Amino acid sequence: MVALWRISCWVMAVSRLFKRFCGLHKANARIQACLPGYIHRRALSDSKVFNNGDDTVLPVLIVGAGPVGLVLSILLTKLGVKCSVLEKSKTFSKHPQAHFINNRSMEVFRKLDGLSEEIQRSQPPVDLWRKFIYCTSLYGSILGSVDHMQPQDFEQVVSPASVAHFSQYKLISLLLKELENLSFKLCMSNELEGLNHRPFQERQLLMGHECVSIKANDDFISVTASFLKDGKRMERNIRCNIIVGTDGAGSTVRKLAGIDMRGKRDLQKLVSVHFSSRDLGKYLLSERPGMLFFIFNTEAIGVLVAHDLKQGEFVLQIPFYPPQQNLEDFSPEICEELIFNLVGRELSDINVIDIKPWVMHAEVAEKFISCGNRIILAGDAAHRFPPAGGFGMNTGIQDSHNLAWKIASVVKGIAPSSILHTYETERRPIAIFNTELSIQNFKAAMTVPAALGLDPTVANSVHQVINEGVGSILPSGLQRAILDGIFTIGRAQLSESLLNEKNPLGSSRLANLRRIFEEGKSLQLQFPAEDLGFRYLEGALIPDTDDALGAPEGPTGRRRDYVPSVDPGSRLPHMNVAILSNSSSEVTISTLDLISGDKIEFLLIIAPADSSYHLAHAAFKVAEEFKVSARVCVLWPAGSVKQVEAGSKALLTPWENYIDVVEVKKSSNPSSWWDLCQMTDKGAILVRPDEHVAWRVKSGVVGDPITEMRRVFSATLGVKPHNRRDQEADR
Repeated sequence: MVALWRISCWVMAVSRLFKRFCGLHKANARIQACLPGYIHRRALSDSKVFNNGDDTVLPVLIVGAGPVGLVLSILLTKLGVKCSVLEKSKTFSKHPQAHFINNRSMEVFRKLDGLSEEIQRSQPPVDLWRKFIYCTSLYGSILGSVDHMQPQDFEQVVSPASVAHFSQYKLISLLLKELENLSFKLCMSNELEGLNHRPFQERQLLMGHECVSIKANDDFISVTASFLKDGKRMERNIRCNIIVGTDGAGSTVRKLAGIDMRGKRDLQKLVSVHFSSRDLGKYLLSERPGMLFFIFNTEAIGVLVAHDLKQGEFVLQIPFYPPQQNLEDFSPEICEELIFNLVGRELSDINVIDIKPWVMHAEVAEKFISCGNRIILAGDAAHRFPPAGGFGMNTGIQDSHNLAWKIASVVKGIAPSSILHTYETERRPIAIFNTELSIQNFKAAMTVPAALGLDPTVANSVHQVINEGVGSILPSGLQRAILDGIFTIGRAQLSESLLNEKNPLGSSRLANLRRIFEEGKSLQLQFPAEDLGFRYLEGALIPDTDDALGAPEGPTGRRRDYVPSVDPGSRLPHMNVAILSNSSSEVTISTLDLISGDKIEFLLIIAPADSSYHLAHAAFKVAEEFKVSARVCVLWPAGSVKQVEAGSKALLTPWENYIDVVEVKKSSNPSSWWDLCQMTDKGAILVRPDEHVAWRVKSGVVGDPITEMRRVFSATLGVKPHNRRDQEADR
């Protein structure tokens, strides 16, 4: 037995080494010239490469038209950057996939011409999805439920946007409408003529186009896209300055660039069954509405995601154990039987729409940038999480938000390409943190079946022994019979005769289950402290010199409240403010609305103090030197409207890009802005185009404001002040 085990380990190790070698060989064969010497030459000719004025070279090519790629294309277009998108699939999937949108992503969507408001109008009412329900069947006993919405979630104290439950394919539909409004053209491969005889145009979304090779030289990146036309496989070449891989967990761009993933693989294999039943939806609407239903009985175990109860749209997630099980074991007819077992009765109107296997990983790419800042990964191409907590799509959307203004800064000549590396410096630690948090949340989900006597680690260990241990030498039919027998014995723990209050063991297990729910140790939906409070420790920012400001607290897997902060790298806190103007009507906005979504602009927030006005003058002057837009917000305390009749005009002349606002306090949050920020009103905050704090001073600048502002803009943009004139001459 020991000998067999050693041989098995040796075979697996050699297999992994061979696959790794083949993968690297294939990547190196398909992406050329990204060697250290090439990268060095790229840095020397940076301004010429990114601003070469060649209309045949597209500034940005995005590969992958999921939510992350589409959001990035919208953000770049709004910032005036020419871009286009390639998508391998010929059509967009109707499989619901991701469905939870957190506060921060909804804040990003507020800048996309009302997308956030459209999602809020279109999603199901929150009372229909705020709970997770644990039961023996949908018509059977309820073991427990968890309400994931708290009173403060509805008050919009920490964010101007609420979380949403909105299926991915519906989100993609809204994003496509936004792109259409921006004059993007959706093109199918059979609609294109003369592809290699004219320059590739901006604002195109090419469906059915697969990226098959990437080649780089001193002037551009050449991407080869493969597609079918009239039944024939054809190729076309696209020249671009930057390629961004947003092409999902199996990213072709990542593989062609030879970038490895690091982390935990194969945490669990599942089959996803997309089905509809209005009868089931109608029943759950009236009897037990919820978002997720965790179902445990002697016949089957599964998790049901209720995407839309009114429409009767569901996805069932079922554990999958290949090779003893294969996809043919999940035919529509068998899936119907599984659904009936979990529902607790048959459904006359059931319609199985789609069946997909998938594997749960927890991995982060070893790097997000390669080939001299020319190849960039975002979204699932850069990180793969367990779905627990909805971190996948949300982290990807925030990747795009971080990346867009930096790409625009490079393309427009505001910053060197080195600023793109701060995307990796900032976002990769967030991805690593979210990976660990999603693993903890996944483990929390497993505490429920474990409390019921179904420890998932035992099932996985048994499966591993069958695959890699002595069981691997048994005939496949016998392997399957053993696996099915063990699972049947395991599910027997869920019998009504055992799992009830009269049975001592069952009573103990149910009591343990209640403690898990009461103490918040089960699967969580919202993580305000992480969703809104994540902070970049280094990158395009000026860290505090305060030694007390250390790394953020590690993930706990529990819901924690968000604590507002203006530490450099943090998201700007939300507070409602009223715009002061000559108009009689008062317009109330969020502090986050003070940052433009349509141009690269830094925002300086100050109080109405003489020293702060001097700092504002310095910021305007230095921003002009750095060829970047700056805006000043003079934030007045609540109740000071009469003092602002003259406003800040006289004190900021000749500069005009400023706004006077006054605090609008809520009873639920009576703090002043500067108290909220834990600063004095002599302080100042500089905010980046992505709404993160680049720099702050708590109680006034010591020394020359011009010198300090030059230091700040130089460090944030990665441009040395004395080199600005030389860079302009280069261009």
